[in-house]
Amino acid sequence: MELQHQVILSLGSNQGNRLKNIELCLALIHEEIGTIIKVSKLYETPSWGFESEAFYNCALVLHTTYSAQKILELVLEVEKKLGRIRKENAGYQSRIIDIDLIAFDDEILDLDHLQIPHPLMQNRKFVLLPFQDLNVDWMHPVLKKTISELIQITPDDSICEVVQKLQSPLDKIILNQYNYIAIEGNIGAGKSTLALKMAEDFNAKTVLERFADNPFLPKFYEDQSRYAFSLEMSFLADRYQQLSDDLSQFDLFKDFIIADYHIFKSLLFSKITLEEDEFRLYRTLFDIIYKEMPKPDLYIYLYQNTNRLLQNIKTRGRSYEQDITADYLEKINKGYLEYIKTQTDLNVLIIDVSDRDFVNNQEDYLFILNSIQEKSNL
Repeated sequence: MELQHQVILSLGSNQGNRLKNIELCLALIHEEIGTIIKVSKLYETPSWGFESEAFYNCALVLHTTYSAQKILELVLEVEKKLGRIRKENAGYQSRIIDIDLIAFDDEILDLDHLQIPHPLMQNRKFVLLPFQDLNVDWMHPVLKKTISELIQITPDDSICEVVQKLQSPLDKIILNQYNYIAIEGNIGAGKSTLALKMAEDFNAKTVLERFADNPFLPKFYEDQSRYAFSLEMSFLADRYQQLSDDLSQFDLFKDFIIADYHIFKSLLFSKITLEEDEFRLYRTLFDIIYKEMPKPDLYIYLYQNTNRLLQNIKTRGRSYEQDITADYLEKINKGYLEYIKTQTDLNVLIIDVSDRDFVNNQEDYLFILNSIQEKSNL
């Protein structure tokens, strides 16, 4: 399941400090629109379609949840912040910054103000060469050709020379020191969403809890005392099986593993839901299993206050969750925090996301990434 779109943007500048303009543009896009995953080398290219100073050009891969139309609106705002003034019907002209939307997933879009893929990309080396640097799996959905094939047949014979390498803003966040990251949190905290988003951005393998397939879950919310033990035992068995399988299988094409749960949550929830005699039996079985399970290199706990959790639960609309009480959520939060206090050998990072929306607000997502990097630097 993919949360985000893969977008290719082309940047150009031929006024003022061209390198600084490009670098500021990259920073603004990363902070305000989406996560820049890759950046091409920087090229110097002659002006195209008019006589002027040479351009600096590059391309980037962007991950974002926004639509193509929204991205266009936002990149125009970025241009404006950097000092570009667009003049109607002025034709080609020198500019401080120019941002073109080249590709949006594999979609074809033909609107008055936006065509995707960019209708002239195949005729412009200053677009094709940086695009090729990105090394993405993409084929022109109309022309049915790869970027390498388009370069071979482009009519543009201009000379585009590499100036230097550019740093992607994401290069500052280094996660490959971890083999296994677990993201935990209360019901509705957004742990699965964050795990998926980070996995897409950092090329990680995901291990996602299979709660939706548990037949006891809806029954538990209807009659907790009757189905609590069956639910907790089925979750424990499934979590053990899933983690044992996924953590033992190394994926050559992924850099690390990120899970949206840690098996200790089984003990935490069972302590809340089970009667005392049931919990003693459950604890005996859990301790046997827990000794065999690998511990995460980084354990991230997403804390959200109870009111925000209730809002999230209502918004996502799972029918069997709608009767969850504030008291139940507070018990879970308390249980997690008490567990964390006792874990002297677990690398724990607590992030308060009560007032943050890391799906729709790029600044909030970057706050989480920076918090992880700061923890890594300690």
